[in-house]
Amino acid sequence: MQLQFETFKTIIDSHKRFILTSHVNPDGDGLGSEVALAHYLELRDKQVSILNCSATPENYLFLHELHPIVQFDPSHHEDIVENAEVIILLDANHPDRLAAMTPLIMKSHAVKVCIDHHPEPGEFADLYLLDEQSPATGEIIYNFISMAGGTIDRITATALYTAIMTDTGSFRYEKTDSQVHTIVAHLLQAGADPVAIYEQVYERTSAKRIRLLGMALANLQTLYDGKLAYITLTREMFETTDTTEEDTDAFVPYTLTIDGVQIGLMFSELDGIIKVNFRSKGDIAVNELAKEFGGNGHKNAAGARIPKAQLDEVVSQVLKHAGKYVM
Repeated sequence: MQLQFETFKTIIDSHKRFILTSHVNPDGDGLGSEVALAHYLELRDKQVSILNCSATPENYLFLHELHPIVQFDPSHHEDIVENAEVIILLDANHPDRLAAMTPLIMKSHAVKVCIDHHPEPGEFADLYLLDEQSPATGEIIYNFISMAGGTIDRITATALYTAIMTDTGSFRYEKTDSQVHTIVAHLLQAGADPVAIYEQVYERTSAKRIRLLGMALANLQTLYDGKLAYITLTREMFETTDTTEEDTDAFVPYTLTIDGVQIGLMFSELDGIIKVNFRSKGDIAVNELAKEFGGNGHKNAAGARIPKAQLDEVVSQVLKHAGKYVM
């Protein structure tokens, strides 16, 4: 990674206009990594825009206060993308994860950089900063800034703590090692407030989201002798509770809290798409199951978005295929 970091620093030093972006429905890791890197770039007098294809979820708007995070609008932002000298994709490694922004970015002549910790990247970037062993893209950003001699100030620390905390499941997932805690100790020393950040992310939910969660848990089902648990969110549930896909964040881990469950699934009926969230424990490579339905992700956390499909059919097929992954 040292060589890639040095190449990245050279790209930064030799260019002025940067765009940072992340995957559709960005999470704490993508958003925190964007803000931390944008702050690093602005301290070096670079012109930086964070443009995401999706709106920032309400529980992450505090990051917007550290650096503006803008939802992409072709009528307002096409010129910005076309004039960018460097486009950096964070926490995603396939351009199709950018949804409406994909065509514009793919035809851009800007230098493209991909910074991510997911497996099996697509071939689209000029430079890849990839580390599958990192629990979060935020850790890669931290390591780059440290290597480049950048300052870890309060803004950077807050953004990176958010990134690492959320993608490690509040420091409980498998890749949470001693290096993670060493980094977090530094972020706390630099001004990250763990209590405030946790409250912003996890304790500022809405009543309608809790109602949706209640409906989801009320219809929870188990299969394969209790080794698989799944919940289903229908379009009617979303309409009844006046909620959206963003409100389902962190629902699927509830399935893994059941004793004996090895695989947890969540099916969401969205406009024109059935979204499937996959989670697993131990050595069960649930990303391989996701691949069977056009998705991908980490070994124990993956996703798929299946267009033009019926909810009942997707549920039936995924549950059938999941049987061979249960141990």
